[in-house]
Amino acid sequence: MTDPDRLRNLLSRNEILVEVLERARELALPDWYLTAGCVVQTVWNVLTDREPAQGIEDYDLFYHDPADLSWEAEDRVIRRAAAAYGDLPAEVEVRNEARVHLWYEAKFGVPCPPFATVEAAIDAFPAVCSCVGVRLERDRTWHFHALHGCEDLFALVVRPNRVLAPRAVYERKAARWQREWPRLQVLPWS
Repeated sequence: MTDPDRLRNLLSRNEILVEVLERARELALPDWYLTAGCVVQTVWNVLTDREPAQGIEDYDLFYHDPADLSWEAEDRVIRRAAAAYGDLPAEVEVRNEARVHLWYEAKFGVPCPPFATVEAAIDAFPAVCSCVGVRLERDRTWHFHALHGCEDLFALVVRPNRVLAPRAVYERKAARWQREWPRLQVLPWS
């Protein structure tokens, strides 16, 4: 990944994000990352001189546990996390990415093969700039996953990632983001 120091410096300006990372480390979930909108939006907020946590609806905490794909097992983790994050002024959404293939087609209209890792799930996000995950290791070092690097993220470029999500999902997300951050350069699907 390119420029992890820059990414860490930008993300660390969002105190809520840092606290979510700290508490996630204590939850000790298997193969976990904080990812998606909270990462992207924090970076864009800082780069556009906004408050780092402004407009972030939720913080996506993904983990991968193929040992038990039942809703009940995932729900136990969700409830445990809800107790850990209950006092934060933000919603933390916890999801087992090993289960995505069980519900994805019903929600988005296209089948999803099972993800072998949480990194594979991150790599399938609809926009290249959002294919970034971060976690705080036991020794407090920041670990990043960014298959495509962070050039688009830092340059405020939204480029389609045609791996899984349908065009309509990308276009809805890109349009919402551009309304919030007008400086974004949104590239067309085709």
